Amino acid sequence: MTPFALTVNGRAVELLAEPRISLADVVRDKLDLTGTHLGCEHGVCGACTLLLDGVPARSCITYAVACDGAEVTTIEGLDEDDITTELRAAFAREHALQCGYCTPGMLVSARDLVMRLPDADERQIRVGMSGNLCRCTGYVGIVRAVSSVIAERRARGIAPQADGGRKCLGPVGSGHGPETAARLAQGVPSIARSAAPAAVLTIANVTPAITIEQSFEIAHSPEQVFALFGNLAAVASCLPGASLTKADDPRHVEGAIGVQIGPVVASFAGSARIERNAADLSGRIVGSGQDQRSRSTTQGEICYRLTPLAGGASTRVDLSIGYTLTGMLAQVGRSGLVRDLARRMVTEFAGNLDRKLRGAAPGERVASRTINGWSLLLGVARERLARWLGGTVGG
Repeated sequence: MTPFALTVNGRAVELLAEPRISLADVVRDKLDLTGTHLGCEHGVCGACTLLLDGVPARSCITYAVACDGAEVTTIEGLDEDDITTELRAAFAREHALQCGYCTPGMLVSARDLVMRLPDADERQIRVGMSGNLCRCTGYVGIVRAVSSVIAERRARGIAPQADGGRKCLGPVGSGHGPETAARLAQGVPSIARSAAPAAVLTIANVTPAITIEQSFEIAHSPEQVFALFGNLAAVASCLPGASLTKADDPRHVEGAIGVQIGPVVASFAGSARIERNAADLSGRIVGSGQDQRSRSTTQGEICYRLTPLAGGASTRVDLSIGYTLTGMLAQVGRSGLVRDLARRMVTEFAGNLDRKLRGAAPGERVASRTINGWSLLLGVARERLARWLGGTVGG
């Protein structure tokens, strides 16, 4: 995994990805910007077109790590853009879209033409849009829409920009953004390869698709529990399947979590950002991971809050676990089953936490190194059967 940094739609993010991963996969799977569509994945259809350092680029054939320091703008980042707003209205007026799959890439390419062309020349528009394929419209409406926006803007006295927003000569993205270019010119290593703290796979906040709320009580004071939660190695030793590879910075951690359910084996490797608030005994972990074998990714957050019980002798731990799972494993990760498994994992984590607080050796691991899904599933099945039988007998 290679760390790198981008500015995406005006927001700075730090990520981790294998060198072979495309920029399209990063913005879709790790940043949840799914307006960038994947069609041919060979750089032919143009559905994946976005702006890289202000220039339209095929993100499906652009290596993400090669864009270290670049500015990336997806169709979501053009919501407030004047040219794109006019193009959207023109596309609707001229019936320039049907299924809409090609439309995000069409709009990005069309915006570049509106910026650069001095007048609404149909031949130049057709040539300029030839890298974006559409199977629905026949292109007539698209050409009319682009032509009308160019004509209207020139009639309002808005002059074309010959460079179309280009900041440097060379292939798209080769400048790696102005900041990185300056660092390289001075012989300073890039952000991703400096001695800065480990990058977080998706360090920005996430919006989980599924959220699970759960609480448990433990016979130790909130101060003891909060102190233990600050010991990342100790917490990882209590969490089934979790392991750390780097935890020398209390704000960042790198590691993995392994899961095995019969023949399905997954190991999500990634990074996380750690937040703690001693004033209200709360904390938050935000991070992402990827399983190379299944090409599945997950991102999410764990929030906790500690509440004293029995005059401070015990603690209630309130957990909020939110996550989004994409890729092959998402097809088998039914939310109901995942909730049951998560509940069982939290129960096991609570027991391991209690053992650790009661005096397990500092380096001793009290949880298994791989989540045994079968044992958890059997436990879930037993509990469901007991609830079903209880309901039947009670009825």
